[in-house]
Amino acid sequence: MMEAVFINESPRDAMQGIQKFIPTQVKTLYINEILKVGFDVVDFGSFVSPKAIPQMRDTAEVLNSLDLSSTKSRLSVVVGNKRGAEDAVRFSEIEMMGFPFSTSETFLKLNLNTDFKTALSTIDEIQNICVKNNRILVIYFSMAFGNPYGDAWSLESVIHHISMLNEHGIKNITLSDTVGIADEKTIGNIFKNAVARFPEISFGFHLHTKLDHWHEKIDAAHKAGCLSFDGVINGLGGCPMAGPGLVGNLDTGLIVKYFQGQKINMNIDQNAFNSLLNKLPLF
Repeated sequence: MMEAVFINESPRDAMQGIQKFIPTQVKTLYINEILKVGFDVVDFGSFVSPKAIPQMRDTAEVLNSLDLSSTKSRLSVVVGNKRGAEDAVRFSEIEMMGFPFSTSETFLKLNLNTDFKTALSTIDEIQNICVKNNRILVIYFSMAFGNPYGDAWSLESVIHHISMLNEHGIKNITLSDTVGIADEKTIGNIFKNAVARFPEISFGFHLHTKLDHWHEKIDAAHKAGCLSFDGVINGLGGCPMAGPGLVGNLDTGLIVKYFQGQKINMNIDQNAFNSLLNKLPLF
């Protein structure tokens, strides 16, 4: 077996863009099934304004109903400001928090109603909370592989922003294609440069994509040194703040298929994963 990779599942990303409210008990049932698989991280909810993401308004209630007695997965939530981090840190079960950053100031405005300067200040506040409470802050670095909004984008700009985050003490960065525009050449180039220049940072890959070229995109990231991959079962979801025409998430099943083909250990329970797929859809 080659070096193991880490697979992270995001039911939050699957559900957050669905307009009809999914009952809390249905969310709980779904996430409890996911927890049996043994994904490295389960990104299950968010502490953000319920006006912005109404689907996630019951995150605390969902957490209180989860069966964590035998899972090895770490729980993560998305937060958008200091208040969200303070809410999340009250729950000892939550080990990680994700903050949505971007090379695109336009997207920061759309997603968080903020700008670069304010976002970096917010990251400092959340990082301080995480350090004091033994939590891990993960920066979801959207538009890492291109920008559809007309903002300036280049390899140098991506590296510049990673360098800034590094200076702010961030050691976990997930490079993201939130709108599904990345190609395998760009993916490989960004990861190759980022991994080489910042060996102290753990990089992950969060991909929204159509079904064409999914294999090449995973392959490019992995061969360039990425060892952590986000997915959503059945490719559900998309970022509701990115505008019309949501591009779905990378299907976790495709990630599993790729690494099985490479004979690389994923540290998941394959039987539990297959069982989960046979029970879907739950909503």
